[in-house]
Amino acid sequence: MSSTISNSTDPPAGPSAGKPSPGALAAVVVTIGLLAALTWALAPARVHFTPAPLDPLPVDCPKVAREFVPSNVTEILEPPLTGLSAAQKNRALFRMNMEPCTCGCGLSVAACRAEHPACETSKSLAQKIIAEVQSEKRK
Repeated sequence: MSSTISNSTDPPAGPSAGKPSPGALAAVVVTIGLLAALTWALAPARVHFTPAPLDPLPVDCPKVAREFVPSNVTEILEPPLTGLSAAQKNRALFRMNMEPCTCGCGLSVAACRAEHPACETSKSLAQKIIAEVQSEKRK
């Protein structure tokens, strides 16, 4: 008694066993291509905005994108520090080296005075610091 019906779960043997048909592969490729085109078409254009400066930058000081790093300038030519005592001169130079120049160069007030003598912003800041140091003596 032999039976012709088999309860086996083995895949059919042959050259195309376990491979998708070429029509199925083409359908997958076309579907992926259409999805990619749809995604590209629906993606909004990305505009690269840069914020405007809050204050117009002075023309006389070159602008270089860098972070503020305190400097170690020991002498500036202008404004003169001749009317200050040694302690006041050190205090003024310390403050000028530690405070950033607001002209946009990214340097300290003292470094901006040393590297860009034409910068009016650093000159006015240095004069203000010297005046404050001189007024500290009177307190």
